Amino acid sequence: MRFPVLLGAAILAASSAAAAPINLVQNGGFEVATSPVYGARAEFDRLTSFPGWSSSGFNIGLDPCCVDQFGSTTRFGVGFTLWGPNNGSANGLTGSPAGGNFVGLDGAFDGEQDTPTGVPIEQTISGLQSGALYALSFFWAAAQQFGFTGATTEQLQVSFGAQTRSTAVVETPSEGFRGWFSERYVFTASTATQVLSFLAIGTPQGQPPFVLLDGVELYAVPGPAAAALFAVGLFGLFAVRRRG
Repeated sequence: MRFPVLLGAAILAASSAAAAPINLVQNGGFEVATSPVYGARAEFDRLTSFPGWSSSGFNIGLDPCCVDQFGSTTRFGVGFTLWGPNNGSANGLTGSPAGGNFVGLDGAFDGEQDTPTGVPIEQTISGLQSGALYALSFFWAAAQQFGFTGATTEQLQVSFGAQTRSTAVVETPSEGFRGWFSERYVFTASTATQVLSFLAIGTPQGQPPFVLLDGVELYAVPGPAAAALFAVGLFGLFAVRRRG
């Protein structure tokens, strides 16, 4: 009876190691917003906030139902929209594959600074293991604010602690839309707590190139010990079946 007991323990431990992973990002789909007036359809951390995230830039909460119709409310007033099928541009603008709300990050807001970059949105991630690997995935797209014309470029710079990755630079035609793109990066944690940030970089300045972001997920990559334990469990189960 000893071998079956040990086998059962190994399989149980392996099953626990292989259990569904936990997304370490809070509110990665931007579905929760705090404003009772505007909900998610408002300027980030000025008229509404998204629990877990912070930003001081010109970044906008967007609802796919209204992104090219009624829009969102910003410091400049109501009706912030992007070019899309409902306001005169058959550019294929859609909601993200993650569904629900998403955010728009202005990559060249001339009210922030004199260089073609915006201000990042950030979230502090805790409970990390130094030296462990973490896989980050998200969806992003490129768009232009309604009322402006001219070709633009968009890019996302993603940082996790001291490590930074950058997406490809996307060239978007006037009144256009590009995306949605799916990205996945693997980072190595160096401390137990690190800041995850997304910075939009766009050109030209003042001709609003927007990066759209949604579906942010961060998972610990299973270590070799967990994989080995799972393999032991499977091998033991196979052996018992052969002996039976």
